Amino acid sequence: MCPRRSNRPNTRERIAAEAARLMLEGGHRDYEQAKRKAAARLGVNDRLALPRNEDIERAIEAHQRLFDRASHPQHLRRLRRSAVQAMRFMERFEPRLVGAVLSGTADQNSPVSLHVFGDPPELVALFLADNAIPYEHRECVSKLSTSSHSRQSLLTFLADDVAIELVVFDRDSQKSPPLDPVTGKRIKRADITSVEFLLERSTQFHDW
Repeated sequence: MCPRRSNRPNTRERIAAEAARLMLEGGHRDYEQAKRKAAARLGVNDRLALPRNEDIERAIEAHQRLFDRASHPQHLRRLRRSAVQAMRFMERFEPRLVGAVLSGTADQNSPVSLHVFGDPPELVALFLADNAIPYEHRECVSKLSTSSHSRQSLLTFLADDVAIELVVFDRDSQKSPPLDPVTGKRIKRADITSVEFLLERSTQFHDW
């Protein structure tokens, strides 16, 4: 099939739905790659028809409601319980939950992502080592504004087969969250009280 220019009002929604499916089945959250692949599969070459990351995030939620209605709420509760346990353990570093586990769109491949704060940041790695917790270390880049970025340590360890990711900031960064890769706005962070509330509410109302 030859590529064609989009001329339907629902093209963006179709691309978003296909991108969401690709991301969930592929186990990654690379929005740009998913957009391009989805557009190619649908034969669309109009860049103006590409959805925003937020459109794809809504499509992920819709897909989970439709196809994972039974299993997704249980899995999300499990991840949030793991988040609460990890936040209690990392209490001295004032952890904040971010990402898909907080927003509710986490899938089977999603880690629990926490922002933690230390002065100096190396204290977080020392804390894990002192508690005999094996971890992997790499660097990640956070977008602070449209024109500035910063590098952070990303420490990953397993807790009951759940991947816990710690993005390590200095304490001065607590009041200046980086930009959310989905919305482009300041990323939402939740303290342990807020996560416990989400967990209690989801248990009470069974999410969906």
